Amino acid sequence: MTVTTKGSTPGTPDNPWGDTKTNAPSNGVNLGPTQRPRPVFPEPVPPDVHGPARVVAMVNQKGGVGKTTTTINLGAALVEYGLKVLLVDFDPQGALSVGLGINPLQLDLTVYNLLMERGVTAEDVLLETGVEGLDLLPSNIDLSAAEVQLVTEVAREQVLGRVIKPLLPHYDVCLIDCQPSLGLLTINALTCAHGVMVPLECEFFALRGVALLMDTISKVQERLNEDLEIEGLLATMYDARTLHGREVLARVVEAFGDKVFHTVINRTVRFPDATVAGEPITTFDPSSLGANAYRELAREVLARWPAPATMSR
Repeated sequence: MTVTTKGSTPGTPDNPWGDTKTNAPSNGVNLGPTQRPRPVFPEPVPPDVHGPARVVAMVNQKGGVGKTTTTINLGAALVEYGLKVLLVDFDPQGALSVGLGINPLQLDLTVYNLLMERGVTAEDVLLETGVEGLDLLPSNIDLSAAEVQLVTEVAREQVLGRVIKPLLPHYDVCLIDCQPSLGLLTINALTCAHGVMVPLECEFFALRGVALLMDTISKVQERLNEDLEIEGLLATMYDARTLHGREVLARVVEAFGDKVFHTVINRTVRFPDATVAGEPITTFDPSSLGANAYRELAREVLARWPAPATMSR
């Protein structure tokens, strides 16, 4: 049995993570919202040299679960710790580009051109963002045509990996924001990635497609990318004040155990506000609970990764 920490309510400013502690007086163990002891993740040491990048795909076939928000804000938090980060907008909706203040409709070159046109290089498409050390390969609606056109390509699952490969030596981390689908574009991202992160909304319907997603990841591991690892499942849009949210999170931890990140992203209006401003939450509202949550997530993923936190293929 658990009780909330005395004098605080889960999800409020004095207890932002919904922490609880056991009522057993012998240990007084502080538990995070996942009902596991909360580790203390060390402050990362900035790397002396950059690259090659560890490639991580943000994947969930359900839309609206926080993939784009996590890609932007985890990338910005990693930059704060001295890493160079490349973001790849691999969704035809271009939400990642919009979230960084870029109008996709005004772009002459995007990831689509990089995939489908031989004369276009990654450097031609690459854009700097308003955050130093955070760069972007943008996307727009043109990318929706690529899924059809790639069907006839030789080694169609490996096209993305081939075109971004020249950039990877210059970055420490590459985060790929995938579309809410398990189609050919997402398979491309999984094929070139070292790891896959699954943002998961703390809501019942978000659980339904996880088994299908895990099956797809297993098939990619068996047939296309034996080095692909599951980085973890990230609970997003969490509200510790609701029984439903706590029950869903408990079921996720029960099913996936240590694959679930200790860090949980709470629901807050500051995330859409930052999106409208075209900034990461870490620069839009640096002291907010959301910004601190993504900094904690950055420390946790760096602690999970092999040392050094970058990999070559």
